[in-house]
Amino acid sequence: MLFVDKPQGLTSHDVVARARRSLDTRKVGHAGTLDPMATGLLTLGVGPATRLLTYLVGLDKTYETTMRLGVATTTDDAEGESLDTPDAVALEAVTQARLEQGIRSLTGEIEHVPSAVSAIKVDGRRAYDRVRAGENVELAARRVTVSAFDVLAVRRQADHIDVDARIDCSSGTYIRALARDLGAGLGVGGHLTALRRTRVGPFDASRAVAVDDIAPEALVPPAEVAAQLFPVLSVNADQARDLGHGKTLALPDAPDAEPMAAVDARGRLIALVAVRAGVGRTLVGFPQEAAE
Repeated sequence: MLFVDKPQGLTSHDVVARARRSLDTRKVGHAGTLDPMATGLLTLGVGPATRLLTYLVGLDKTYETTMRLGVATTTDDAEGESLDTPDAVALEAVTQARLEQGIRSLTGEIEHVPSAVSAIKVDGRRAYDRVRAGENVELAARRVTVSAFDVLAVRRQADHIDVDARIDCSSGTYIRALARDLGAGLGVGGHLTALRRTRVGPFDASRAVAVDDIAPEALVPPAEVAAQLFPVLSVNADQARDLGHGKTLALPDAPDAEPMAAVDARGRLIALVAVRAGVGRTLVGFPQEAAE
């Protein structure tokens, strides 16, 4: 696995392409995109470790962001065209109490309409491609959870209000859409001007490497990643071989769990297994060279 601190201006695909060149392999994937304007933690799978990506996509995330209240844009971020002009009177009416009330309305389990310029597919095509082609795209609301929406700073200007915030949320939450909805609820419009992803599940951006530092030495063993996600099942050489051949294991003392990370004595991730009634079966196998 590889954790990269994506800089502004690069797409997630750009980072994957850099990793393929730097690591001399085509088998690189990512667990969730970041917009070009966004920075922060991008989780990549390399080689057989790409099989772990499925389990990373749905993890909760933390973002640090700046939302600008006072004008909405066509893309819900600073790269779009303005849809209105700032209204000084309306901005003056955005008191601290109203701002806090607006944030509370976007906290917890909420119905959330993603930004139209998202990577969600509509009839086989990405929504942002349809928008760029001039189509009017309306996406269905989805239920997401914003577990924390903490304001870090509020900066008031004559024509806008900038709100710095830290947001903990479930997978599928679009921070641009939160900025849009906060501004709309306050009657002044809103969009995103900065976004940084600082956490994906148990993985923090502090452990990520810069794009220019992608190298084999930066790879994190799959077993280490799996151990932070799942209970660990230690297996001996015979059990590891059997799992590699798709055989079930007799595990009379193991608790029921799915998945568990089967790790051998050399610290290699052999498989993700499901244990039921003392029997373990392979869910996903990992060639042993994945952790070499």
